[in-house]
Amino acid sequence: MFAVEKILTFSTVNAPVMKNNATLKRISDLLHISISTVSRALKDHPDISAATKKKVLELAKIIEYEPNANAINLRTSNSRTFGVIIPEISNFFYHSFIAAIEEESRKKGYSLIILQSGEDPSIENDNLRICRQNRVAGVFVSITSQTSDLHSFDKMSELHIPLVFFDKVPSENSYNKVCLADSSAGKIAAETLIARKRKNILAIFGNIQLSITSRRLEAFNNTFSNNKAKTQLIIEHAHSAEQAREKVQYHFSSTNKPDAIFCMSDEILTGVMKAVQELHLDIPSDLSIIAISNGFIPTLYHPAITYVETSGYKLGKLAYSRMLTCLGGNAAKEELQLESTLVKGGSI
Repeated sequence: MFAVEKILTFSTVNAPVMKNNATLKRISDLLHISISTVSRALKDHPDISAATKKKVLELAKIIEYEPNANAINLRTSNSRTFGVIIPEISNFFYHSFIAAIEEESRKKGYSLIILQSGEDPSIENDNLRICRQNRVAGVFVSITSQTSDLHSFDKMSELHIPLVFFDKVPSENSYNKVCLADSSAGKIAAETLIARKRKNILAIFGNIQLSITSRRLEAFNNTFSNNKAKTQLIIEHAHSAEQAREKVQYHFSSTNKPDAIFCMSDEILTGVMKAVQELHLDIPSDLSIIAISNGFIPTLYHPAITYVETSGYKLGKLAYSRMLTCLGGNAAKEELQLESTLVKGGSI
């Protein structure tokens, strides 16, 4: 058996060659011990002596040995990687969600595969296949606006890969879901407009097929109805910032112009604000605006936009906690909600 000093000398001289051949067999050959002994030493197995472990670890560090993650996954049918599937990476809400997931994953020795569906169900299915092929430990997913067939998601469950849906989630109750308190957010926004006695409100919501939209819309409408508010309420739907901009332009071309606009999301808010700038409207004297937002976009305008906070970062923390519960063996399906709060700006 080589002395540690001899190993160090040999490794320094031949570092380039050894770096390219940093395998269990390479360590085994240099130390004249079996591959199984090397493997167990690296795993801190109690049957291996402290002296042998020390030599193996020192040599592994010198030649920059790294375990083959793919080989480990094949052998154990498990990995230390989570898949994160989102509609679009450019969305700041998803940025903050991913930041929270990454922080928590790193603490537990996990890494992330981040995949973008581009609001296309076929790409979403391809991304799920990538997650299966990489034997991920679990998947966080915000579905596309067009997702209707959940067979591919059910296949993940059949393979015992935990799924945690977040933000845009299926309406079915048979899944783990972590959501913003969408009904509460819609209610808070409506109550704020009622308190300010706005009379002609344009409310722009997203895709009605999504549960996030239907919940916010229902709570928004019910709040006005329950308060018997004497308000003209115009409901529109926009699938993009550009559509939101067009809706505002259209309604301001009429004689009965809105005195307030509600924006269901940051994407809608950006389209609305583009139209506001094009129309040279002054906020809040010409028009009041309130949004449901992650919190970053409203601060880009002056005055800052009043919004109901729906934090992607806080949702990420909650989603990760739910994933750990699933990995711990809790097979029960449940929906968790993150409460919303009003953040006052100068727009209303």
